[in-house]
Amino acid sequence: MKQIYDMEEETPKALRNNNNIYNEKNNKRNNKRKGIVKTICITLCILVILGAGSLAFILYGPFHGFRDWFITTAMTTMEHQWLAYLLYSQETIDEVMANNTVDEIVEDTDTDAIKVSIVEKKQYTNEYERAILEKEHPNDKYKIINITGKGYTGYLAVIYDPSNVHTLVTAKMGKSGQYLTTMAKDNKAIVAINGGGFDDPNYNSNAANPLGITYSKGKLLTSYYYAGAGGIIGFDKNDKLVLASNCTKATAEKLEMRDAVTCGPFLIVNGKASTVVGNGGWGTAPRSAIAQRQDGIVLFLAIDGRTVKRPGADMDDLIEVLQRYGAYNAANLDGGTSTAMVVNYELINDPIDSTGAHKTRFISTGFGLIDE
Repeated sequence: MKQIYDMEEETPKALRNNNNIYNEKNNKRNNKRKGIVKTICITLCILVILGAGSLAFILYGPFHGFRDWFITTAMTTMEHQWLAYLLYSQETIDEVMANNTVDEIVEDTDTDAIKVSIVEKKQYTNEYERAILEKEHPNDKYKIINITGKGYTGYLAVIYDPSNVHTLVTAKMGKSGQYLTTMAKDNKAIVAINGGGFDDPNYNSNAANPLGITYSKGKLLTSYYYAGAGGIIGFDKNDKLVLASNCTKATAEKLEMRDAVTCGPFLIVNGKASTVVGNGGWGTAPRSAIAQRQDGIVLFLAIDGRTVKRPGADMDDLIEVLQRYGAYNAANLDGGTSTAMVVNYELINDPIDSTGAHKTRFISTGFGLIDE
């Protein structure tokens, strides 16, 4: 009986020892887990603090590059200007916009310097001249050149005969704009680019009403008041691109405009580039531009943007590209989601709207190479 009793006494002791060992190991595990969780929480807190501090430094620190880019982009190309007002005061926004501008060349367009002559050369001064002038077939009416730069890609359309470039206008003017593809099809424009600005309150209009002066094939379509950058952009009766800052009906008549829209700023006038102060006040975004060389060749430029690796172009980028390809006169057209280039009635660039969707929007005007 003694032996049995001793065994019964020893059994609870063994169990208690085992339980203590188990509890000790369990406590160690729990403490380890708590330590890991605590470390993670502390790390996350530090990252949040550092992130908030870094963001505050970027937004409000002594270096204003990001701030200026953000404000100018929001105020001129984004559909929601409230993003700028969310972070900055009206005073700061006004100061930034005043310090980032394009000082346009104020001169009458020297149309005598444009000699419209379509001649294929056999020798070229540089690779860009070769790209413009060398044709695959002698009777080609246009060619498309891929454009690549730091932070952007796009297309340059080379139009050899300026007499066939005309303004495209929405068929529903006063009621609604149209997609550039529709306008191109309706007008048999084998190459087209979006054109001038339009009345766009709150960035959500249907592009029914073009701004300023609009001419199409010699007919005056609109003559609204315009006080923005640039002015009249179009071709006179001699097929020469004319830029006129005095945006009135009287000016257009005096210049004998046949096809014109209204937009800006002017980028190159009589071979002289406008001065871009800061980032120009237009931020970085998809861009459209039109230009003419001294030999009469017309250039349509469409630059894509609004992606992480490809945010778009600023005014300096447009000037650089157009000068490279020999532009003598050049002007910025409506940009952002309006930027579109159509070839053979198909959209070839990649517009992205403010929601991230890969699509363009209704516009009111454009320029097109009419297949006549």
